Amino acid sequence: MSNPMIYPMAAHVGLTALLYVFLTVARAPSVWGLGHRSNGSNPWANVEPRISANLSNQFEWPLFFYVVCLLLLEQHGVERLQLWLAWMFVAGRLMHTYVQVFTTNVRLRGIVFTVNFVAVIAMWLWLLLASLWHGA
Repeated sequence: MSNPMIYPMAAHVGLTALLYVFLTVARAPSVWGLGHRSNGSNPWANVEPRISANLSNQFEWPLFFYVVCLLLLEQHGVERLQLWLAWMFVAGRLMHTYVQVFTTNVRLRGIVFTVNFVAVIAMWLWLLLASLWHGA
């Protein structure tokens, strides 16, 4: 039987892949001359840097998410709370992407990032406490 922790990990990989698609579409007018306005300008010029920045963000804090998930997968037993926290992380990443790409509200982006941060920290704390408990 597969470990359910693989699904939130796959969901985040899917989000990252989708961002690559969006970035390719946003850059198409400048790079290939496809989809530009009649005056030759790129209709995505304002959003392209935000997509690019968000894509970069998918390789920063999520690193800690993947490490803790892999450690949990190695244990062959994921508790419901850990799985719930993993999905909380993915939901937070989706919210963070929406806010960063479609708004310029830095305060809201910080609040949304906190969801991701807390989820991963809680996963690590749970893993550490379980390791201490079972290792003693």
